Amino acid sequence: MPQEAPLPGENLTRVEAQERAALIAVDNYDVTLDLTTGPELFRSETTVSFTATPGASTFIDAITRTVHSVTLNGTELDPATVSDGIRIQLDNLAAENVLTVVADAIYTNTGEGLHRFVDPVDDEVYLYSQFEVPDSRRMFAVFEQPDLKASFRFTVTAPAKWQMISNSPTPEPVAVDGTDAATWSFAPTPRMSSYITALVAGPYSVVRSELTSRDGRTIPLGVFSRASLAEYLDSDYIFEKTRQGFAYFEEKFDFAYPFEKYDQMFVPEFNAGAMENAGAVTFTEAYVFRSKVTDAMRERRVVTILHELAHMWFGDLVTMKWWNDLWLNESFAEWASTMATAEATEWTEAWTTFAAMEKSWAYRQDQLPSTHPIVATINDLEDVLVNFDGITYAKGGSVLKQLVAWVGIDAFFTGVAAYFKKNAWGNTELVDLLSELETASGRDLSEWSKLWLETAGVNTLRPEIATDDAGAITGFAVLQSAASDYPTIRPHRLAIGFYNLVDGVLRRTHRVELDVAGERTEVAELLGLARPDLVLLNDDDLAYAKIRLDEASHAVALQHLSAFESGLARSLVWGSVWDATRDGESPASDFVRLVLGNIAAETESTTIRTVLGQLALATKQYVAPARRAETLRTVGDTLWELAQAAEEGSDVQFQLVKAFASLASTPEHVETVRALRDGVITLVGLEIDTDLRWELLEGLVLNNAASDADIDAALAADNTANGQQSAARARATFPTSAAKLAAFNGLVESDTAPNMIVRHTALGVVHTNDPAPLEALVAPYFAAIADLWQNRAYAIAETIVVDMYPAPLASLELAEATTAWLAANPEVPALRRLVGENLAGVERALAAQAADAAAGV
Repeated sequence: MPQEAPLPGENLTRVEAQERAALIAVDNYDVTLDLTTGPELFRSETTVSFTATPGASTFIDAITRTVHSVTLNGTELDPATVSDGIRIQLDNLAAENVLTVVADAIYTNTGEGLHRFVDPVDDEVYLYSQFEVPDSRRMFAVFEQPDLKASFRFTVTAPAKWQMISNSPTPEPVAVDGTDAATWSFAPTPRMSSYITALVAGPYSVVRSELTSRDGRTIPLGVFSRASLAEYLDSDYIFEKTRQGFAYFEEKFDFAYPFEKYDQMFVPEFNAGAMENAGAVTFTEAYVFRSKVTDAMRERRVVTILHELAHMWFGDLVTMKWWNDLWLNESFAEWASTMATAEATEWTEAWTTFAAMEKSWAYRQDQLPSTHPIVATINDLEDVLVNFDGITYAKGGSVLKQLVAWVGIDAFFTGVAAYFKKNAWGNTELVDLLSELETASGRDLSEWSKLWLETAGVNTLRPEIATDDAGAITGFAVLQSAASDYPTIRPHRLAIGFYNLVDGVLRRTHRVELDVAGERTEVAELLGLARPDLVLLNDDDLAYAKIRLDEASHAVALQHLSAFESGLARSLVWGSVWDATRDGESPASDFVRLVLGNIAAETESTTIRTVLGQLALATKQYVAPARRAETLRTVGDTLWELAQAAEEGSDVQFQLVKAFASLASTPEHVETVRALRDGVITLVGLEIDTDLRWELLEGLVLNNAASDADIDAALAADNTANGQQSAARARATFPTSAAKLAAFNGLVESDTAPNMIVRHTALGVVHTNDPAPLEALVAPYFAAIADLWQNRAYAIAETIVVDMYPAPLASLELAEATTAWLAANPEVPALRRLVGENLAGVERALAAQAADAAAGV
């Protein structure tokens, strides 16, 4: 369905929010929704009770199609005068106020507000809400800012056969006489921010269970999915991880779960991984595994389940005052969920996963021109929308891990528990948490906060080692540097590990933990020890910093990377070498050889997944263009050889086959991919299931070795939401300028495509071996993006701007075109940030290509 174009005024500034919070306090909302009014609109009636400074004026947010009536303290206001479809002006307020707004609101297909989806399998309708950051105003009239908490009571009329889930326990529905509809009247919620309210409705399949909280209450549990996916929902496992998380967090936070029930819904076309609606968490359906997935994906689901559960305390019970503390909300959940995964579930190597995925994301984000302090300046809603980034999540989580090492884990949890008790149901700022941690630890965190949270950029740490003729260490120092644009030198709590080859295994034989500060830190306790085969700074990954190996250790790592006993140590070395490649210090061709020589022996699934993604980027954008095709051939040949030799049915076998299909580039590769898909070639332990069949088909399309008819046939065999998305991606993958332009224009010229079709189409457009067909996209892309940003929903505009940027060109011409657009469009800061990040990626690729060319073959 079409998404209405945003109108002026949809943004909200921090100053406006502060002024409104100074004028009013909200008591409660009574929201009545009618979901039986058709496929485009629903009726929304909101009554809100609030206090105000007498005589004051303010506004309430309500993004609507039509406002039918506005009644303030018994007086009818003219909707045409007070409403612009986004805000409703409220003048001459009383000390005590009651406002009622009756309006028609709009279903979306963008994953924002109240999203409506029709299942192609059975034509059933499914709804879910997604309100973070500013989108509860798309469902009901609301003072849309996190510090105006209130109690919410929802009353919903919908088809009687539907499930109805909100923040409060679901009541018994009451039939509407003479119809097939029913009405659900939910009890009022505790005081909460509007962005964590929720409504999920439709004929969802549900499995129910319960647990006992630490205060003796019975907490009902529910797991929901679309009926057509129910057979794939492993609810028992999800309940098990949920119970483990409850027990862990209730103990560590010393605070019982704060809500009455806990439902988890897997919903279609979800933009993010999940959302922490209080007691009613929504997840992407990618976590319902209808086909085989990697162990990395299975582990990620567990981390996500525990991430959202951690939010019930940190974010929902206690909420940030304004979005500048979004980082703390998300970083805490990142850190806490990884901690709980490692300590309370079978995924004990979760910190290795964190190092491979989150840390690499953080380092990448922190080296973009758009990098910002963890405590970012958030002037308005556009600022926060583009701030769901690697700083907010991954760097913040990394720095919290550093803070835990700094104050000690026991003191950290003691401080967090005190923070929850003192601020329950309220709003806080960073200082409120830090003061509790200072009390618990006895450490002054003001300087730590200034250096880590209020400055941007990542430091680089290098060892400086001197030895005597016998190999004993006579000098050992840690050298710290910073980028010239972000010159802050920070304190680090870190470990140094000594690794020696013992019976063919690189094993840690010595470890020292210390505080590093300043540009040079002497490490006296290592003097006199025998120099090991390999020295690893930041062993155990306590610190947030780029790490370099000394020359001797680097040589040992390259020769014996797969010999590391520790998956975490191996992940840190992978990351160090990749970072040196990105920085142009080490040629990309060397990284390609390192991966091909060691990836088959890697045991950590997320490390495999991350490194294979880096291999693709290095091969297609960082290797000197003159030998790109030759490198692609070698990569494809080797990945297939490694897949054939891999353990039957193993995760590495599965990932190698997927990577091979994605990077296939020669006639021989194509025939192998086709034979795999057709069953002519088989690998023992590898099932060519539905999703893998799509990936193999995309590998054929990538090489122009399949047709539209082949995609049609695959879709006929899998006419599901997943199938439609895969078909859209495959059609956009054809390696011709005409196909790329058709895919791009189809999204630009029409706004009917739902969010997931847009996303998968974009992924297909930029999936290339030879990037030349993308040259035709450069001019249309830059001609379209300003208008898209102005007139499309944020989720759609961001996807097109970021994911359809023709980055694989990685050329000087693309850099110049991007620079020219930035020079001509100074007026849209959030859009300029995204385009500037795109440009930074091209500039980094050009520098890497030059370094690779200079190094020779």
